[in-house]
Amino acid sequence: MTNLVIEVSKYLLIIFMIIYTVQSFLVFTKKSKSAQEFLYLRQVLMILLIHFIAFLVLYLKMEEEQLMFFWGSQVLYLLAVQVMVRNLYPQASKLLLNNMCLLIAIGFIMITRLSYDQSIKQFQIIVISTVIALFVPVIIRKMKILQKWTWFYAILGIGMLAVVAVLAQSSYGAKISISIGPIAFQPSEFVKLIFVFCIASMFAKASDFRQVVIATILAAVHVLILVISTDLGGALIFFSTYLMMLYAATKKPVYTLAGIAAGCIAAVLAYFLFYHVQVRVEVWRNPFDVYEGGGYQIAQSLFAIGAGGWFGTGLFQGSPGMIPIVEQDFMFSAIAEEMGGIFCICLILVYLNCFMMFLNVAMGLRNKFYRIIGLGFGCMITVQTFLTIGGAMKMIPSTGVTLPLVSYGGSSVMSTLIMFFIVQGLYLVKEDEDEEIERARIYEQYQRQYGQQNAEENGQQRYGYPPSR
Repeated sequence: MTNLVIEVSKYLLIIFMIIYTVQSFLVFTKKSKSAQEFLYLRQVLMILLIHFIAFLVLYLKMEEEQLMFFWGSQVLYLLAVQVMVRNLYPQASKLLLNNMCLLIAIGFIMITRLSYDQSIKQFQIIVISTVIALFVPVIIRKMKILQKWTWFYAILGIGMLAVVAVLAQSSYGAKISISIGPIAFQPSEFVKLIFVFCIASMFAKASDFRQVVIATILAAVHVLILVISTDLGGALIFFSTYLMMLYAATKKPVYTLAGIAAGCIAAVLAYFLFYHVQVRVEVWRNPFDVYEGGGYQIAQSLFAIGAGGWFGTGLFQGSPGMIPIVEQDFMFSAIAEEMGGIFCICLILVYLNCFMMFLNVAMGLRNKFYRIIGLGFGCMITVQTFLTIGGAMKMIPSTGVTLPLVSYGGSSVMSTLIMFFIVQGLYLVKEDEDEEIERARIYEQYQRQYGQQNAEENGQQRYGYPPSR
């Protein structure tokens, strides 16, 4: 009976995932607010169904009663996030909220399947992170001074990375984490947020050649420290994000092309200077030649993806545990093996949908500082997703970065949650800008019809104070 439930469940999971993904793009065709709201609620239902079916299988295989209490706690969390965001920030993007909840739910499922103890830790970190992140949108909306702290961001970000380079212990060839008592965290995950604010505040002031040179030097210092720490995945994310922000600020392709050329030269130098990079490249070229050494991880990842096929083996029917550090660097391979290729394609499309929503709010903002922030975070999450999936599928050398909101990792999930809520804050800023434009339009209309004094009186009656001119 259990085997029958598992076999049926894998097809149900794929069906519900397809429905959710289609709805994520179908919402753009809906014109009325009521139709969009109904679609968002159906998405929430799909998330809960995917979560319930997966945990039913986990319960049947693990046969631990506390697992159902754990499932109930996660459901309460997912519903609480929906209710709080919808009530605290009615103007926030519900599609982005749903995508965030879906990715978190998939992470709950897969980490619980791989390690129950780690899933409890991850759940606790996500709850704490969400409580913190709930304050972020109102900070973004109200604190206009954020765009003036350029050098504070620069000093703080570079300082945190420098501390890691000096004090952190090496793990799998890279210095990325610092331990304070029983707590270990990766400062570079939070420097990602600071870095985007730093570059955005610089380009918001000016985008002439002098400012580009200063910004490039700051970005290069960040990247260089990460390279020295052999955190190559982080270095790639920072570098790619900077190029995107540079082009968005200047609209000059020559700067971007020059940056790409410099990046290629730096990559060649890194190959000859760092043994760790040489190992990664050799493993990428032919992991089976060095199977007993560094190639074992990539080889097992490819075996897992191949074993999953289109429909997957089903939860607990595969062997994702054979992949070293699977819950962090190779979570995509575990999902591909047990959930299947179709499920993974939908997952990639959900990440693409998040990128579209990040760009959607960025392109709609008038304030250059906020617009560049939205573009920066959109690039950052997309590059990180590509590096994770590309490394697992042997498209590129493995860089050791996590799959956003899905992989195990407290620092990563906390910084990503804050990133999503920063973008939700940008949606609130966009609403404020739209309202300001509408006020100005009405004021000008009244001024043409009734004169300036009557226009201000009408503005006072409608808004409580004269609308912006």
